[in-house]
Amino acid sequence: MRPLAEPEIRASFVNCTKGEAKRLAVPRDLNTRPWDDLDFLGWQDLASPGRAYLVAEHGGRLVGVALRRAAPHAGHLRRSMCSLCLTTHTGDGVALLTARRPGGGGDSVGAYICTDLACSLYLRGKKDVGPGGRMHESLTLDEKIGRTAANVADFLEKVTQ
Repeated sequence: MRPLAEPEIRASFVNCTKGEAKRLAVPRDLNTRPWDDLDFLGWQDLASPGRAYLVAEHGGRLVGVALRRAAPHAGHLRRSMCSLCLTTHTGDGVALLTARRPGGGGDSVGAYICTDLACSLYLRGKKDVGPGGRMHESLTLDEKIGRTAANVADFLEKVTQ
């Protein structure tokens, strides 16, 4: 992914008002993000743990979506799989994140996604999820990256339809 600046990140959001986009918490570490290893920019709002954001190239333009995290279930020790990168996590490492569709109709789209939105780093082995977090696959890294990019595109397509 190419490096992004705060103004273009804020302008990319399709499912919130301009005022909401102006007020959302953009990461302060944009200059030090590993852009070459990212397939999308994703982050949690540290001031509001129930909020997260995802920004990616989609349909020839930058598209950002505000996400809401479903309430975590206490005591879950089972593994859950991210629907974007297919990494498995124990506990609350994967959460149901929902995005309102633009237009104010009240519809939303949800997906189970790595809670920290670090899918790109898990995929490349830059962030460790622990034993059993990544299944052995015969796909090349490029094929895994392509699959994750397609999964992100599918999610954004569902949100923006």
